[in-house]
Amino acid sequence: MIDADTSLDIATLREGYRAGSFTPREVLDLILARIEAQPERHVWIRRLAADELYAYADALAGREVDELPLYGVPFAIKDNIDLAGVPTTAACPEFAYLPERSATVVQRLIDAGAIPLGKTNLDQFATGLVGVRSPYGACRNAFDPEYVSGGSSSGSAVAVATGVASFSLGTDTAGSGRVPAGFNNLVGHKPTRGRLSTRGVLPACRSLDCVSIFALTAADADAVYRAAAAFDPEDAYSRGSQRPVLGRPIGARFRFGVPRAEQLEFFGNTAYETAFAAAVRRLEELGGEAVEIDFELFRETARLLYEGPWVAERYVAIEDFIEAKPEALHPVTRQITLGGAKPSAAAAFKAEYRRMELQRESEVVWQSLEVIVTPSAGTHYRIDEVEADPVALNSNLGYYTNFMNLLDLSATAVPAGMLDGGLPFGITLFAPAFRDAGLLALAERFQARENAKLGATGQPLATATGRVESVEDDVIQVAVCGAHMTGLPLNYQLTERGGWLVQTTHSAPVYRLYALSTAWPPPRPGMVRVAEGGAEIEVEVWAVPTARFGDFVVGIPAPLGFGRLELADGSLVEGFICEPYAVGDAEDITAYGGWRAYLNQH
Repeated sequence: MIDADTSLDIATLREGYRAGSFTPREVLDLILARIEAQPERHVWIRRLAADELYAYADALAGREVDELPLYGVPFAIKDNIDLAGVPTTAACPEFAYLPERSATVVQRLIDAGAIPLGKTNLDQFATGLVGVRSPYGACRNAFDPEYVSGGSSSGSAVAVATGVASFSLGTDTAGSGRVPAGFNNLVGHKPTRGRLSTRGVLPACRSLDCVSIFALTAADADAVYRAAAAFDPEDAYSRGSQRPVLGRPIGARFRFGVPRAEQLEFFGNTAYETAFAAAVRRLEELGGEAVEIDFELFRETARLLYEGPWVAERYVAIEDFIEAKPEALHPVTRQITLGGAKPSAAAAFKAEYRRMELQRESEVVWQSLEVIVTPSAGTHYRIDEVEADPVALNSNLGYYTNFMNLLDLSATAVPAGMLDGGLPFGITLFAPAFRDAGLLALAERFQARENAKLGATGQPLATATGRVESVEDDVIQVAVCGAHMTGLPLNYQLTERGGWLVQTTHSAPVYRLYALSTAWPPPRPGMVRVAEGGAEIEVEVWAVPTARFGDFVVGIPAPLGFGRLELADGSLVEGFICEPYAVGDAEDITAYGGWRAYLNQH
């Protein structure tokens, strides 16, 4: 039987499912009870009924927990993303249509074992950063209902923050996957454009749109990202995985950019200013070196989004509908969208030329930095304040977000403390495209450190129903050389235990690497220390909480085991080793330099 206060973070659910402590049906019953007990925050546009939910749970019968990375994990879907058989409204009832197919990203998550709960409220047609532009009601903040929840992915964020979904999908064109995360104490990951398919997503700005992820922890966001990310041939803007061409990997020591003091904008909110300075210090405690940067090129790029011709994409997305039924739109949404009919083709090309010039200028920044940090938003407004001045205050909330997709960046919002008034504060870490894994790993390190600090005062990092393991220095460093590496099938065994990537490096040149024979499926590498003829082998070093190290090691099958592995710098860490008897008929793949390189050739 499930406890009433059970957290919905993925690690807790998987642990409970494995132990037989509860079933997916019981988790759904708990969620339904929580929803009924909560005050109305205008989170949902269409919740699935109990029998619809049970059908998804029953479809998991006969499947093993470890067979599906998101087995029985409940999630919410922003209502501009299709779920088969459920109307998509984009918060405009007269626009609604009934999709026969789920969006690619939704279907991938369901195939991974996740259970959709329903469709969530949003700023109409995903136009806004406030969460109040909806005929279904202003979605209220999870911590203080007088304050905005952030938009446009408002309902998706609040569903997770109030403990009724493990994670949720939003969209992020101009900050809609990060501002709501900051306002509701969540991790919000805006992936590299195209890594999560947008087929089945109603466009806002089709060339810029991203499907985003809200979660209680960075480890959860990472697990969802890995299940959802894939090349989709049905999406013209889809992109496969590739090696980053800009920036450097985020290691145990890293350089991070911070806007110059005069370029930081908090709109008079001194509490946010103080909280951001404290977050910068905590990044330094994690091994970061803060470097002041000129933020102006990012700000100029941001102005192109709404002051330039890209607003025309919002008009194109619903052109026929808005021309036929302009009265059906929220007044602010109508004003912004109709403005998109005005820019000329000449203006579009001029803006695109300038965008490319700014993107080339930004490349210089990444030659010396691994990551940049800003507040997720510069301040937080009450609902009545936004309704009194809807355009200007909404624009203020995009100060640190509007440039991201125009410059092809990846970004992760992460909680960074609670303010005296009981509202959360958050920061955003961003880097070039295809740096998603590194950002999420750094976010996880930051979140663990932040939780350890807040835990001493009794202040929560997540909401009352969202648990984050408190780990600081009580970790064991583990070197992995095979399927546990980032992006490979068994990496979840590290992330779900709260592990984070410390560095990608090489072993000392005293090992040989073998592809073990079919006697030990699935295919795996074996590293054997040799007296001569050794080479450097690529490894990743992960930090694993000491409390979770034992149950990780016990699951490692023979002929592999754990021992002291020597790194290129001469240091020793725990690592995978292989018993020599197992390599007698195995292929010697040392010349490849590592398992990942070997897989790329086979």
